[in-house]
Amino acid sequence: MVTIDGPSGSGKGTVAALLAKELGWHLLDSGALYRLTALAAINHGVDFADESSLEVLAGHLDVQFEPGQDGEGMTIILEGETVGANLRTEEVGAKASKVAALPKVRAALLKRQRDFAHGAGLVADGRDMGTVVFPAADFKVYLTASAEERAKRRRNQLQLKGIDASFDQLLADIQARDERDMNRKVAPLKPAEDALQLDSTRLTIQEVFSRILDGMRQKGLI
Repeated sequence: MVTIDGPSGSGKGTVAALLAKELGWHLLDSGALYRLTALAAINHGVDFADESSLEVLAGHLDVQFEPGQDGEGMTIILEGETVGANLRTEEVGAKASKVAALPKVRAALLKRQRDFAHGAGLVADGRDMGTVVFPAADFKVYLTASAEERAKRRRNQLQLKGIDASFDQLLADIQARDERDMNRKVAPLKPAEDALQLDSTRLTIQEVFSRILDGMRQKGLI
């Protein structure tokens, strides 16, 4: 098992998908589970004030994460259907925020995340994979980058989609999210004590990927 934690825009999702494809292991995008729970609730007409029903839904999510065909992303399948851009809509994001605040749902998703640890192997990316969800993982990575670099990457992503965005606003949003993630009371974003810490500000994805593979080889994992 390999965990890759880090802030938004650090490249952890891309590297996790590359690694899972290389090793032939399962892939877990933990952050997507809250959005998937919200999307499933919308699809099934579940009341977002009904914590018990949401808990059941979260605990029985029928979802798979698969490396994308290009090796630079992932395909998410919910209840047999490929999830597209609707997972990233404002509606789903707002509902996911409500879902994430419910203790019973968080507990159910913690169990669901741990259920991914079976079969040939697992690459899990998120913010608390190595510290809370899988503290006994065989290899842990904490991947970060400067806030400025992450804002630039996000702006480039949006521009490729034909969306104009303010760099200053993106930077402010990233810094605010970092502050929330790193200082929350439950499962704050931080490196595991035994994690390989990498700063991707001046590294390519391939360089990050290679360093992780080297670290795994040094530990005799591959």
